[in-house]
Amino acid sequence: MSHGYDLGGEAKPAVIAVTGPLSAVFWLIDRINRAAIIVGMLALLGAGGILAAAVFLRYYLHQPTDWQDEVAVFLLVGTTFLCGAYVQERRGHIGIEALTGLLPDAVNRLRGLLVDVGSFLFCAFFTWKSFTLFLEAYNEGQTTSTSWAPPLAIPYGLMAAGMLLLSLQLLLQVLAGVMRKGEGR
Repeated sequence: MSHGYDLGGEAKPAVIAVTGPLSAVFWLIDRINRAAIIVGMLALLGAGGILAAAVFLRYYLHQPTDWQDEVAVFLLVGTTFLCGAYVQERRGHIGIEALTGLLPDAVNRLRGLLVDVGSFLFCAFFTWKSFTLFLEAYNEGQTTSTSWAPPLAIPYGLMAAGMLLLSLQLLLQVLAGVMRKGEGR
């Protein structure tokens, strides 16, 4: 497989090796992605702990809670969106590889570049819409409809930040693909 894992199950290192002016940007995005994955791991542990504690409180101590589901959802939303760029950096997203083995390398590189461009355009649009949702929720003070009523700006902000990271990652991969094509590789 060429999307993040080989048959041995070991994760591939970052796919792009870039020199020149973009190398500092790649390095910075890589460090942000690594920090996001650590935050994501902690958030998943936190969500699991919160849900387990809620089950214990409800069924054994007969103390219902009204906040645990929203906190867990917020943590899971944040993890999902903030870690997307890390997965993309390593090409770990699921891909259909029916044509990969049939096409010559040059055509596969072009196909990969076109997929990255299309993905970037979609994610850039999603980023823009996420930021508009975040700003609307923040400016209007929107909250959830539960008794706890946390601000909706929290999940929308996490979604916007994650999509921005993913869009930047895709843009860097497009630029690296164009630079490689320009070098004749």
